[in-house]
Amino acid sequence: MTAICPGSFDPITNGHIDLIRRTLRFADQVIVAICHNVYKKSHFTPNEREQLIWEALETEEGFTEKDLERIEIRVFSGLLADFFSECSADVIVRGVRSAIEYEHDIAQALANQRLNPRLETVFIPAEPGYAFLSSSIVKEIAAFGGDIHGMVPQCVAAALYRT
Repeated sequence: MTAICPGSFDPITNGHIDLIRRTLRFADQVIVAICHNVYKKSHFTPNEREQLIWEALETEEGFTEKDLERIEIRVFSGLLADFFSECSADVIVRGVRSAIEYEHDIAQALANQRLNPRLETVFIPAEPGYAFLSSSIVKEIAAFGGDIHGMVPQCVAAALYRT
């Protein structure tokens, strides 16, 4: 089974890392799909995000060499439903932090399924320690010099503090 974990990953957080780790429990292959939205201002370029994700996965505890071989990172733009078909994926995996986020994500899942009837979305609730965590929150805390230790991998924290 091939699962896609889509997102902007601008930057990747420990919540994202946890979702990828948990997806590996039931999927043979995980595609971390970096959405490049030309209408959204990003902190990191798609290539920088890809590099940070690889560095984070390679340095985080709990990922074996076999796990890393089962992960692919790809940048895409356009419709997720089209990317899903292009990858011959079996499922989209979304992490859900709150009921409000779930309402948005379920609407998106239904729209994607309308565009591609073969597309199924699986929702995984965030671990309680990550339920508050988002890339936007991390970027804002870092911009004001706050401590983001434990929110993002060390390589991401270093990159945020450099910029």
